[in-house]
Amino acid sequence: MKTLVSIITPLYNSEAYISDTITSVLNQTYSHWELLLVDDASTDSTCAVVNAFVNKHPNIFLLKNEVNSGAGHSRNRGIQMAKGDFIAFLDADDLWKPEKLQKQLQFIETHNTDVCFSSYELIDEQSNPMHVKVEALPVLSYSKLLKSNYIGNLTGMYNAKSLGKVYMPLLRKRQDWLLWLNAIQRSGKPAMSINDSLAYYRVRKASISSNKWRLVKYNYWVYKKGLGYSIPASILKMIVFLYEHFFVKSKQNKVLATGG
Repeated sequence: MKTLVSIITPLYNSEAYISDTITSVLNQTYSHWELLLVDDASTDSTCAVVNAFVNKHPNIFLLKNEVNSGAGHSRNRGIQMAKGDFIAFLDADDLWKPEKLQKQLQFIETHNTDVCFSSYELIDEQSNPMHVKVEALPVLSYSKLLKSNYIGNLTGMYNAKSLGKVYMPLLRKRQDWLLWLNAIQRSGKPAMSINDSLAYYRVRKASISSNKWRLVKYNYWVYKKGLGYSIPASILKMIVFLYEHFFVKSKQNKVLATGG
C-alpha cells in the first residue's frame, strides 16, 4: 500500500492564487495524497473557487473556521484531520513543482530522516520568476535552526508515523518555525534537505518580512512566548538571530541564470 501524504493549506481571502496552488498539487507525479484546505473565515470567493475542486476530486477537502483565528489555528485543524503517514504544508499563494512529493518520499526512504525540506525559487505576485533560488542547508540541526528559520515551510515534510502529529504553537506569526524546531527535537536527528528546487515561493508586497520592525517583534516572540526564554535570554537570542538572518542566511539566495 502506498504511503499517504496529507497536505495542509490554510486559506484567507485567497481567491487570486488558490486555483494555481491546488493545480500544482493535482499535477504531482506522486498521486497518493490528500489536500486539506482550511478557510479562515474568508470574505471573498475563496470557498467557491475551492469547492469547484472539491466537487471533482475526492481527495480534496474544505474545512471552514467560523471566525478568523490565524494560520496556526487553521494548520492545526488540518493536522488534526490528517490521515497521512507524512504531513506537508503548502500556503495558498505558493506552488509546488510536479516532482516535489515523489522526490521527497524517495529521499526520506533513502536517508532515514524524519524531517525533510528542499530548496525553492522566488516568484512575484504575477507568478513571474525572480531568478533567485533559496538553497537549503544539506543538514540542519536543532541548534542551527534555533538561530534562524532555515526551512521554507512550503517545502517541509515530517514523518507523522514515527514522530506523532506535531502541531503549530498558537502564535499569530512564525508558528511554522516552532513546529520544525519541535519536529527535529522529537526526532533526535537533524533535518535533511534536497538541494533541488521543488517549489515556488510567492513574494508579496505586503509580506511581513519586508517590515524590519515586524521582523524583530515576531521573531522575539518565538523565543519569549514560543520557547519560554526569559527576557534577557530572548534578547540575546534575537541578537544571534539578526546576525544569522542578515549575514549568514542571506548567502543562501543564489541568482539563477536567465538564459538570455
